[in-house]
Parts: sequence; C-alpha cells; structure tokens
Amino acid sequence: MNEQAKPEMSAWGYLRLVVLGAVIGIPAALLASVFLAFVHDLEHWLWHDLPHHLDETSPPWYLVIGLPVAGACLVALARRFLPGDGGHSPLHGFAGKPPLLSYAPGIALAAIGTLAFGAVLGPEGPLIALGAVVGILVTRLARLGAQESAVLGNAGSFAAISALFGGPVVGGVLMMEGAIGFGASTIAILLPGFVAAGVGYLVFIGIGKWGGLDAQAISFTGLPEYTGVHLGDIGLAIVVGLLTALLVVVVRRFAFSVSDGETRIGMPVLLILGGLTVGLLAQAADWLGADAENVLFSGQAGVPAVVGEDSAKIVLILLVAKALAYGICLGCGFRGGPVFPAIFLGAALATFPVIWFDVSPTLAVAVGTAAGMAAVTRMLLTPILFAALLVGPAGVDAVPLAVIAAATAWLVIALLERRRKAQDAAVAEPVPAT
Repeated sequence: MNEQAKPEMSAWGYLRLVVLGAVIGIPAALLASVFLAFVHDLEHWLWHDLPHHLDETSPPWYLVIGLPVAGACLVALARRFLPGDGGHSPLHGFAGKPPLLSYAPGIALAAIGTLAFGAVLGPEGPLIALGAVVGILVTRLARLGAQESAVLGNAGSFAAISALFGGPVVGGVLMMEGAIGFGASTIAILLPGFVAAGVGYLVFIGIGKWGGLDAQAISFTGLPEYTGVHLGDIGLAIVVGLLTALLVVVVRRFAFSVSDGETRIGMPVLLILGGLTVGLLAQAADWLGADAENVLFSGQAGVPAVVGEDSAKIVLILLVAKALAYGICLGCGFRGGPVFPAIFLGAALATFPVIWFDVSPTLAVAVGTAAGMAAVTRMLLTPILFAALLVGPAGVDAVPLAVIAAATAWLVIALLERRRKAQDAAVAEPVPAT
C-alpha cells in the first residue's frame, strides 16, 4: 500500500476530499473495465478464435508454447523502452511507490503481455497501479496537496479493483489492513477510498435499467449447501492452511532464485526463457491429461474447474505445473498480481479431500481461498471476507473454518518470516576477533 500521512484539514476540505473520492470512482472503474475487457477479448481471440481459424478445436501445442513467449517479448519491450519498468514487480507484493502518470502506457502494455498471453499472474497489480494513476490525475486537476494526493491515489486503486473481489467491502478491508499502522487516523484516511470503491462498483453492476459493466471476480454457481461442522473438517482447515502456506513460501523462494538470473543473462532473455518454460509446463500438463489453460493464466477461471475435478491425478498435475509456472512468472519479470494464482493453489490442495473423502466442495472453496490469499498477502481479514463472499449463503457454516485456515496460513508465514530474519541477522553478525 502507498505510504500515507494523517489528513489534517478543515471539515469542508475533508468533505471535498470525500466528494472527489466519489468522483474518482467513476473514471477508475471505467478505465478498469476497458482494460479488463480488452485483455479478455484479446485472450479470447488468441486462445479460442485463432485455433478455430487454424481448424483446431483447442489451442495446438505451438500456440500453448509460443504465446507465452510472445507475451514475454511484449513485456520486455514495455520494460525496456517505456518509463516505469512496466510497473511494480509482483514478487514484492502490493508495496510500492505511487506510479507517475508517464508510467501508465508501460504498465498497461506489460500487463497485457502478461495476462492475455497466459502468464500465471492476476490483474490486481496493474489495476491498482492504473487506478492510482486516475487518482493522481484528478488530484493534479484539483490542485490538491501531498496528503490529499496520497489518500485519493489509493481511492482510485481500490475503485479499479472492486469488481475483482466482488464489491467494495473486500477492497475496503484490504485498504484497512494495509493501513492498520495508522491507528485511529485510519478511518479518516480510508473513507474517500470506501466511497470511491462503492461508486466504482456501481459502475460495474449498474443502476436501475442500466445493466452496468462486466465484473471480473471469481464466481461459483451451484455450490451445495454446507451444514454441520465436523471435527475432521476443523483438522482439514488446519492442514490446508499449513500446506498452502508452505507451498507459497516454496514458490516465492523459487521465484527469488529465478529473479537472480536477470543480473546474469539480462531482463529480456530471462523473460523469454520464462515464457518458454511456462508454455512447456502447460503443454506437458496437457499431454498428461490436464487442461493446459488451467495451468496458464491467473487461475480466476481455473479455480471452479479444479474444485470440480474428480481425478486426484489431474489435480496433482495442475497443482505442480501451476506452482512451477507461478514461481517462474513471479521471478522472471512478468507484471501482474500475485493473489489469484495463490488462491488456485489453496483450492487445489483443498480439492484432494473432496475426491478422497467426499468432503463438501463448498468447504474446499472456503478454506482453500482463505488459506491461499492469507499466505500470499500476509493479511487475515481480507481473505476471510473474500472466502465468505465466494461461498455465499451455501457456505455460511464454512466461514469459521475459513477463519481457521487463514489464521493457520498467516501464523505459518509469520513464523517462517521471523525465523528467516533471525537467520539473516545471525549471518550478518560479525564474528568476534580471537
């Protein structure tokens, strides 16, 4: 999250800030919708229309392998020749400085090369950056100061991503967890962002007879009702939280080792090799019986598919291939968000008990989503809320287990992070002279 200062201004000045938050919500949501629609249409043309024109019923092997390479070339061009290095690296989470207006073309092009061409990252990172650009533009037009610009920059970001997480509430809680260190001033800082996210989401869902724009959140239909928590379900939530956190840690460490190759072989070469490897992983999974498109992309569309899978072998293939491709895309220089692939990994791990022990898929969605999101964001409330919204009324009884899964993942990540810092401190400590 962007660093912010406590806003100290008159009541009228603050009211103006809230109104500007509402104003920002509209263009931020429109920009997000146009961007997501373009990515979706390009993705559909590349992966569905193009194979059809080639008289293929599904993407042939040369497209599965070649399209991520082509996307890597686009990302390399954006990072090399446009300002801003294509935006913030997803390997470092959501943290980062507010982008400059001049960075917007590079952020958009790098995200298109990542998202539409099959790289295993989500859209939330670029949307946060592009929404912040809208906020910055409005603050410049309104001639606001640094404090107001910081607040409204975040307002634009979370208006842009409100559709991804099913409404303004999850985005608002995400803001709150990111700003928790500001104490009592947090509400004052976040209020314009909540308003912007609410207004922005109205743009997506529509008002009255206007149907709105297409939302892009993960959605599940036909989940069976989950009622009556059993003792084994509690154990399942703990195990899924533990395994998901460990898997995310392994993926991130692998990604950091991949990123070290940039200093040796250069950014463009590392990106192209990463795209090639991701394509090969997807095609290998296809040859083994899985769907290559469930290995590629962010996992938004793949989560319902993996939870509905009835073969443990296919789920294992998807889990391994997705984890490797995710780590490669995080480390080799693609630009996107880290959240949705981690949710896919959590959901895949939670699917094994569905197949083996006839556990409710609604429970798997709740605990897998919460564990994956908690592990990658290091947050707690946001993953629980998002999981609860995903399962809806059918999974009300599963929400306490989502809490347990998210808490387990959070604790494991926190303990491993503390251990790593202690080890780094021990290595850095000078050896006393004898």
